[in-house]
Amino acid sequence: MSRVVLYMSMSVDGFIAGPDDAPGRGLGVGGERLHAWLAHGGVDPASYRPTDDAGATVFDEVMATGAVITGRRTFEFADGWAGDHHDGVPIFVLTRTAPAEPAPGSAHYATEGIASCVAQAKAAAGGRDILLHGAATAQECLRAGLLDEMELQLVPVLMGRGRRLFDHLPPGHVELDLVRALDGRDVQHLRFRVRSEG
Repeated sequence: MSRVVLYMSMSVDGFIAGPDDAPGRGLGVGGERLHAWLAHGGVDPASYRPTDDAGATVFDEVMATGAVITGRRTFEFADGWAGDHHDGVPIFVLTRTAPAEPAPGSAHYATEGIASCVAQAKAAAGGRDILLHGAATAQECLRAGLLDEMELQLVPVLMGRGRRLFDHLPPGHVELDLVRALDGRDVQHLRFRVRSEG
């Protein structure tokens, strides 16, 4: 059964991008540091596969996902991954209103809310996990009880400013169970299961 899994590189103080992120500069000023655990790649997504075992394990899991859910902001800042995040899997872009232009490649605009978006991604994923991108979309999934797991790449840096992953969650606790910790090259890969209510 498909699980919705947030994959995100994050500084110790909770930032996923540096300041002044924008289209063409999706990681903001200095935010590339958060992705230094990846190999220096090119056009092919597989070219970013790390050489260390821990990083390669996490990367291979990302590449094995059967669908992608992302927020429109993340999608636009990444230039829509030219319509193909990896291996032609469907990309579901959560947005309130779809633009007049159709989404590129294997991307689709999902305008009926997070529950519908997740249902569409699960139907398309063929039983494989679903890769979740974007802070606002992750928060929306958490609030709706639709996020199953988080794979956080904790990078040993304090960025001080930028875009935080969990800035706008409502009061209260979201309990997590640590299910795996892998020490990588200058990064720790932490996988958490989100506890369901009750």
